[in-house]
Amino acid sequence: MREASLNFLRNLVNTPSPAGHEVAGQRVWLDYVKPYADETYSDAYGNCVAVLNKGGSPRIMLAAHADEIAMAVNYITDDGYIYVLKVGGIDAAITKAQRVVIHSRTGPVSGVVGNVAPHLKHDEKDPKPPKMHELFIDIGVSSRPEAQALVRVGDPITVNAQFDLLRNDLAVARAFDNRIGTFAVAETLRLLKESGVKLHAEVCAVSNVQEEVGLLGARQIAYSLNPDAALVVDVTHATDYPTVSKHQFGDIKLGGGPTLTHAGCNHPEVVARLETVAAEQKISLQHKAMSGSSGTDTDVIFWTRGGIASALISLPNRYMHSPVEVVNLKDLEKIPELMAAFARSIQPGEQFKVKI
Repeated sequence: MREASLNFLRNLVNTPSPAGHEVAGQRVWLDYVKPYADETYSDAYGNCVAVLNKGGSPRIMLAAHADEIAMAVNYITDDGYIYVLKVGGIDAAITKAQRVVIHSRTGPVSGVVGNVAPHLKHDEKDPKPPKMHELFIDIGVSSRPEAQALVRVGDPITVNAQFDLLRNDLAVARAFDNRIGTFAVAETLRLLKESGVKLHAEVCAVSNVQEEVGLLGARQIAYSLNPDAALVVDVTHATDYPTVSKHQFGDIKLGGGPTLTHAGCNHPEVVARLETVAAEQKISLQHKAMSGSSGTDTDVIFWTRGGIASALISLPNRYMHSPVEVVNLKDLEKIPELMAAFARSIQPGEQFKVKI
């Protein structure tokens, strides 16, 4: 991966962006994408947009969510221990014994999620996974007033896990879900700008908020932008590691390329165009079936204002919603290439409609 792009990805992933508290991460995104856009702006709730070829037709939205799963301070005991509630789909069982950061108004506060030593649990015959309300954080104080001088109820909390390179093009981080998406839409704008190819379409790269708590930011920005078509980037479950059933969840591999999802919110003509340009660019694709919903922002974008022709492009991700999400950087690089080729393929005023 290009060094500047890798540094952007590292910075983006390492910058805390809990759902509802995405500002720091959005600043990183806007700073990077600004040189490649005609204009950039943000809306009332922090959805960010970068526009290339303003005034072109049709309008194409490239969208991904900026937020990550997290926790929040819920209660402080007399002894200064902090009980939490979850923000998005965080797993209580793997959050025990983790180092965390509480993002207070006065700066980051380090802490640990307490974990009773096995020596003290001999009488526990059938241990059960913890529930979120049973987790507590130790920030090294001994009273509620001491804790309240540092944090307050509502402060967001993230696991303290940073981006790292493994080997064979694999990288690990918390919250690749979905900083890989906002990375990809920003990189698409860069590729289009640097190519110098004249575009017919207006391309709006979007880093939207609060997906993990209800697909909320995507609803807002899709309504405001009213695009003619939308490509959504998110992660999907890789199934190439032990204990995962391919019969149940499909056959998705790291290193196999981006994944296209079929049916439901995925417009057949948009998907077909993606397959065509992927073949032209010699980009290998993987495929995923969908039943009722995709579980991504695509679900709310496609029905906005009577229907926006949409498609979901996903990056295979091992160990999703954990502090050790693993992705293949070669797969990730192919997503901006695919979306840039899609944008270049658009003809003046082109519309996507189901053929009947």
